[in-house]
Amino acid sequence: MASVTDAELKAMTQEERVTALGMRTEQLTGKSLHVEFDPDAEERFEYPWAPEVDFNKRTEIDCDGKTTTEVNSNIRSLMEEGYGTIVLQNPRGMHSLGVGILSKLNLIIEGSTGYFAVGLLDGPNVRINGRVGWSCGENMMSGTIMIEKNAGSTFGAALRGGDLVCRGSVGSRTGIDQKGGTIVVGGDTGALSGFMMQRGRMVVCGNAGKNLGDSMYDGTIFVGGEIQSLGVDAVEEEKTELDVAWLTRKLTQYGMMPEKGVDHFKKIVAGKMLWNYDNLEPSEKKLIL
Repeated sequence: MASVTDAELKAMTQEERVTALGMRTEQLTGKSLHVEFDPDAEERFEYPWAPEVDFNKRTEIDCDGKTTTEVNSNIRSLMEEGYGTIVLQNPRGMHSLGVGILSKLNLIIEGSTGYFAVGLLDGPNVRINGRVGWSCGENMMSGTIMIEKNAGSTFGAALRGGDLVCRGSVGSRTGIDQKGGTIVVGGDTGALSGFMMQRGRMVVCGNAGKNLGDSMYDGTIFVGGEIQSLGVDAVEEEKTELDVAWLTRKLTQYGMMPEKGVDHFKKIVAGKMLWNYDNLEPSEKKLIL
């Protein structure tokens, strides 16, 4: 390829510049890019291999005597048969139930689950009529999860989208590394909730434990009760009219609106002092930490 000066490149169109720099013939190595979605599609914004299901077509799975793998395989087989509403009976605290479902589905779990329930979801609506263990809804991308009782620690870890709702209280590190979506807690949350939060919203109707929002980069946390302490770089900010409207709409949607409204909720955001942490002087770092 003949050398090209900066002046010549600036005078070229984008297409001419690409050709002149040899990008047309460059040999790329590594994995090929696999396109999951058709950008021109006007409907059915789903994975192309997602099964067509009918929400009115309902069935049940009795988890007694089955392994987690067998139950999850049964769910997928029934979805291939067109079942859009599946009820799990007798879960008895099984771990990793209903994980990795990437299409539409109404999933109802009649009882309590163990660790890592309904994680890695992209689309389903889930209702759990019991309690859940650690890391429920981890890495969910879209859909809704409603827990009727309490939840364990790391509730909604690395959540990316959708609504994750617990009517009761949850453990520590709720929404750790949250990247999007909404977490709603009807009761209290434990220590280090919102730790390293990056985006999204968290609503706690009750109290929050120590170090709320520690090292959060972005996102918003609303707390209706008392906050034991704020974490590093988490600060309180005044709510806007849009915040009040959003809180009212979201809590009303799930039947969790407090009798006294939402005016008493505190809004916690990132102070953004850690955004350029590496550029700070030692004395400044000491003030932050």
